[in-house]
Amino acid sequence: MRSLLALIFSASILAAPSARAETRVFIIANQADGGVDQCLARGDKCGASAARTYCQSRDFARASGYRRVDPDEITGSVPKTGTNCSHGRCDEYVAITCQR
Repeated sequence: MRSLLALIFSASILAAPSARAETRVFIIANQADGGVDQCLARGDKCGASAARTYCQSRDFARASGYRRVDPDEITGSVPKTGTNCSHGRCDEYVAITCQR
């Protein structure tokens, strides 16, 4: 019986750190000038190091994902192309998911 309780206690200790894992999604403006920004927006492998660096600069261990975000997915006042945008074009946005 004691060994069963010890096993359950050990398992709960090992499971505890994963319960405290933190995930956060950052929405950033994508300057569509080519290069790394386009890699992030398309979700290409070439954007992985930029996403990882972005997460690490905010004290997260790693980037678990990145992708282009449609302005309709963002709540708040994000202008759409052609409406209230200077020069008829607005920035695109990229979501980077970071984990501790």
